[in-house]
Amino acid sequence: MLIDSCALVWFARGDPQLSELGRRALDAVDARRFVSAASAWEITTKVRLGKWPAAEYLAANFAPVINELGFMELPVTVEHGRRAGMLPGPHKDPCDRMLIAQVEAEDLSIVSSDRILDEYHIRRIW
Repeated sequence: MLIDSCALVWFARGDPQLSELGRRALDAVDARRFVSAASAWEITTKVRLGKWPAAEYLAANFAPVINELGFMELPVTVEHGRRAGMLPGPHKDPCDRMLIAQVEAEDLSIVSSDRILDEYHIRRIW
């Protein structure tokens, strides 16, 4: 499964904003958990701009934190970029469009509170 940026920050901080279902899915022993390079870009950009102070520690220590939490890195590929660019529909956020494309290309589910993702008929856990 792929975790979106907000859910990752909440998971890393033990924040109760992460749904119980999302936490259980991420904590499952057999879970294959991925973090997109797009999430690293989004989180660190928002921290740099002062828009996400709660994510400062994660932004400063991204690779060690996700490794400690048991996530694997999911790079952005040319195919992911092509798919994200071609996505129809209502979602305008480029990072979220990339996550949608990665979920489709890699046949993953996504842990996300963002209901607009349901418009893309992907498996969303929340």
